[in-house]
Amino acid sequence: MEKKCLKTKDNLWILFNGAEYVIGLSTQAQEDLGKVTFANLPKPGASVKQGEPMVEVEAEKAVQEFPAPLSGTISSINDKIAENIDVLNDEDEMNAWLVALKDVDTTEFDNL
Repeated sequence: MEKKCLKTKDNLWILFNGAEYVIGLSTQAQEDLGKVTFANLPKPGASVKQGEPMVEVEAEKAVQEFPAPLSGTISSINDKIAENIDVLNDEDEMNAWLVALKDVDTTEFDNL
């Protein structure tokens, strides 16, 4: 299956890699927030519902809660964030991934 990457109105990106939907902070979100200092991520196995709070990010300019762009189950989180929050400040937005989802309703992704 072809990889497909979309941007959301909340300045997140979603990459379908053929197995999971990986979600991260876009370059625009990084610029809007400034230097990220903390991220509160859901635990693997947690269910999220489209439009409901999923991740809270604290930064020098703001604290922002990002809603889940898709409904599904958290299959993994970016463990590097706990070790070094600066991965969320990386110029390469693909390194600023937050969570991966499985069991997603594909029509939600197709309708973004």
